[in-house]
Parts: sequence; structure tokens; C-alpha cells
Amino acid sequence: MKQEIINLYDEYTHKPLSRGEFLKKLSLLTGGMTAALTILPSLESNYAIAQVSENELFTEMVTYKGSNGEMKAYVARPKEMKAYPTVIIIHENRGLTPHIEDVARRAAQAGFLAIAPNALSMANPVPANEDEARTAFSQLKAEDNLANFIKVFDYLPSRKDSNGNIGCVGFCWGGAMANSLVVAVPNLKAAVAFYGRQPAIADVPKIKSAVQLHYASLDERVNAGAKEYEEALKANGKNYELYMYEGVNHAFHNDTSAARYNEAAAKLAWQRTIDFFKKYLK
Repeated sequence: MKQEIINLYDEYTHKPLSRGEFLKKLSLLTGGMTAALTILPSLESNYAIAQVSENELFTEMVTYKGSNGEMKAYVARPKEMKAYPTVIIIHENRGLTPHIEDVARRAAQAGFLAIAPNALSMANPVPANEDEARTAFSQLKAEDNLANFIKVFDYLPSRKDSNGNIGCVGFCWGGAMANSLVVAVPNLKAAVAFYGRQPAIADVPKIKSAVQLHYASLDERVNAGAKEYEEALKANGKNYELYMYEGVNHAFHNDTSAARYNEAAAKLAWQRTIDFFKKYLK
């Protein structure tokens, strides 16, 4: 697929571009609306795809106190009841989707207690589709979002299946949130950010945990801040790993979007993520 089409879809999902405007621009790139609608399914999410069945694990929906209401979260872990190292799974800018629930199950399958909060828990009305979810995100306050994810650290000690060693992994919007949590939460032990916006460079000295960063070489928007972030991590003696995946796009880990998913890069990045958590959350 032409890179211009991938870039247009990235613009649509991250900037205030209406669906009508997106389809009009897409039709210009593809030669007509019929062609645009033909390739659209390969760009958008197909949530029928899942790697791990709930039958293999213990799963539940839980609630915890947020900064301004009740937060909902999806939980997955191995079936045996015991205390597990814990990973917070942080979604993209469309809320807790079936894909992110599947990612939580992948972490659980690897031996972790995974909890995936929904930043849109208090959205009213509940978004009916991804367009509505992205619109709802634009109405959220950044300080409330951060506070609601910090509140997970207040909730987890109440769970007997968490051993208190906590990490986080986020994707896109969630990657940016992971980079925010690594600054804001001193007892976070490991943070992984997939193609996420970087924290303020002035805040890098506050980082206590190990950090792992995954970037896509074709993702110019996010990569713009990567070099400065790495330089600050080095200058401040922080424990970090940074990986750049050549020839792949933003959201390369999301296997529900065929046009941007890259199987080789996704599998390598996820294995690095799991190995990172096993090292720092044991």
C-alpha cells in the first residue's frame, strides 16, 4: 500500500480530520471512492482477530476509584491463584478495545497479572465506534487521564494476585501515557512505550524505573522527539533500551490493522517486552 495512504490514515486517527474528509482524500489517492472503500478494511481494525482465548485464563472486569469517577478495567492472569508480577496495559486513542483485551491476555499467558484500564470509562454516552471514541478522547483532560492511571497503583495492593512489582506497556496514546507514568510514579519498576509521545525533557531526571522504547522508522510524527529523549536518558544515567524497527509504520504491533501490522517487527518487539518485564518485575 502506498505510504501516502498510510500517512493519511495516521492523520485521520490522530488529528481533527472528519471521516468525510478522510474518505474524500483517500479517494483522491486511490483514484475514486469505490477503490477507497475497497482498501478501507485493510486500514481499519478487524477485532475478530485475537491471539489468546479467554478460556485459557482467568479474566474479569473490575472497577476502581478514579480521580473524578469510577474507572473500569479488564483483568487477565493465569488460572492459578497466586501473586503475579503485574503489568498495566494502556490502550490507543480509542479506549479499551477487543485488541487491547487480547494484548492483556498475551501478557497473562506469559505469566503476568495484566490490567487494562479504560480511559473512556466515564464517557457519556459510551462511544459506539472508533470515530466517536476518538472524539470523546479530545474532550478528556490530560491531568485527569494521568491521575486515573496513577490510581491503578492505589488499587493493585488490594489484589491478592498482584505481587506489588508493577510495570506498564502502552501503544500510541498509551505509549505517551507510559512515558508520563514513568515520570510520575516512583515505584513503577519497568515501562515500555510503543511509538508513544515522549515526556518533557526537563522531567527525565525524575525517572526511576527501567524504560524500553519501540519506534517505527516510518513514523515521522512520533520519531521527531525520540533523539532528544534518548540523549536526555543517557545524560541522566537512566536505565533504558531503545529499538528502531526499519521499514515499518506507526501501530506496527496492532495485528487488527492489516495495512500497518508487521508480523516480524511485532513479534520481536513483544518478545523484547516480555523479556524486559521478566527481568525487572521478578
